[in-house]
Formats: sequence, C-alpha cells, structure tokens
Amino acid sequence: MKVIVAESSGFCPGVRNAINMAEKTLSKEENVHSLGEIIHNKDVVKKLSSAGLKIAKKINNIHSGTVIIRSHGATAEQISQIRHKKLKIVDATCVLVKRVQKIAKLLHTQGYKVAIIGDKGHPEVQAVLGSAPDISVIGDKKDIRKLNKFRKLGVICQTTQSPEHFAQMLAEIAQTNFAELKVINTLCKEAVKRQSCAVQLCKKVDIMFILGGLHSANTRKLAELCKTYNKKTFHLQNWKELDKTILFGNNIAGITAGASTPQWVIDDFVENLRRFDNKKRK
Repeated sequence: MKVIVAESSGFCPGVRNAINMAEKTLSKEENVHSLGEIIHNKDVVKKLSSAGLKIAKKINNIHSGTVIIRSHGATAEQISQIRHKKLKIVDATCVLVKRVQKIAKLLHTQGYKVAIIGDKGHPEVQAVLGSAPDISVIGDKKDIRKLNKFRKLGVICQTTQSPEHFAQMLAEIAQTNFAELKVINTLCKEAVKRQSCAVQLCKKVDIMFILGGLHSANTRKLAELCKTYNKKTFHLQNWKELDKTILFGNNIAGITAGASTPQWVIDDFVENLRRFDNKKRK
C-alpha cells in the first residue's frame, strides 16, 4: 500500500521540551511526580512511568520529592500549594500556554471580562481559568449568552482550537451587547500548521489515519477536520488498534499525528501499512 505522511505531524516543540525535562529529572532524582499525565499519549506516559514517574491527580497525594508541571500548565493556586508543601517544582508548561495565562491576567487587570474559546474540561483551559477571576469558557454558541451583560470583552482561545472554530465563535460574540471588544489570537501556529497539512492530505488519499491519544484535544481536532473531507478517517493510538479489514479496497493511505505522538509510533504504523497487501485477505 502506498503511504503518504503529512508534512507536519508528531511532537511539537512544547511536548518535546516537556518529555526531555521529565527524562532529565528522572535521571537525577528518585521521587518524581507529575500533576496529571505529562502529555496526552498513553505510550509516552507508560514509558515515563516505567522510568519512575508517578502520576498524581491531586497535590494532596504528593508528600515529598519533585513535581513536574505538565505541558498543559497549572493554576497559580496549584503552584502556591506545591510551594507551600515545600516540594521541588520542575515547570514543563508549554511557553504558548504560559502566554495565554499571562494575557488572561493582563486583560483582567485592564478591566475586560475575559472569555476563552475552548473546551472547559481540558487541562490547558483549567489552568488558564486560574489566571484571573471569573473567566468564561466559550465551548459553543449557547455559552455566548453569558457575555451579554458585559460591556468590555477580552477574548482569547485555547491554543489547539482550529482557526475556523475561533472565527465562528468570534462572529457570534460580535453580536453581543458589548461596547468594546479586544481579541488576541492565542492559537498555536504549530497546531494550525498540522491541521492545514492534514486537511490537504486527506483530500488526496483513499483512507486517512490520525495517530495519537484518544483524549488528546489537538489529535481529536485533526480527526474532526479530516472527517469533514474524507469519511474514511480513523483516529487510532497505534498500529495494534487497527482493524485491518478496513484497509481492503484502498490503495493510498494518508497519515498524520497529534502533537503528543512520538515518532516511533508513526514509524511503526507507516512500516506496517506499507507492508500490507490489500489484495490478500488473511
């Protein structure tokens, strides 16, 4: 089978930095925790766990040692709690996520009602919510009603959202009763580039595969966008999850991967797919 890999896919700089920091910390220290999964990829998390990384859902569960702040960041309150417990901090927060947090805080100090376009349950958004009081999360159109009573609006966006969704929500927000609207584009250029490359590729192939964690927001967004243009789009975490029966009748396969997907997962999938003979049913 012919296989084409998207021009831009796999680890982004922020994820690569977080993993490097985690591996470096584990090589020097024994009692190392991460506050939640350091990135949204079970293969990477499993590898780091085997090297000694302990995943803690709550700060109260950490009593000593070092805490790695994952790439999605943490709230100011969480950082304060970690320091209060006199735990060592290794901050692996993506620089772009930190930028969103700083902008949210700045908009609040300037008197704006801060709204972030994104998924409320995502850890990046949760971390941003701790940057300023009473930030509104705009997940879809129905959430926009809560902004009607505010005159000054400051709008930012979760870094991994698509430009199309950002634009759609801004168009709806523009119809509220604001007197002043300030919009700052906080989208990740790497994520946007991956989305563009994925869409271009999925239009040229018979079947499209999106590799990455099932709970990874940027990977799910890639799958969502590609399914719009190619119905035979499949979101898988690795080669083991593939039902090979879906390959029959397809000659050209496209592959892209989320920002948390390691290169070896991509390489393994590509190698196995290229060896597959879609004329032999076994």
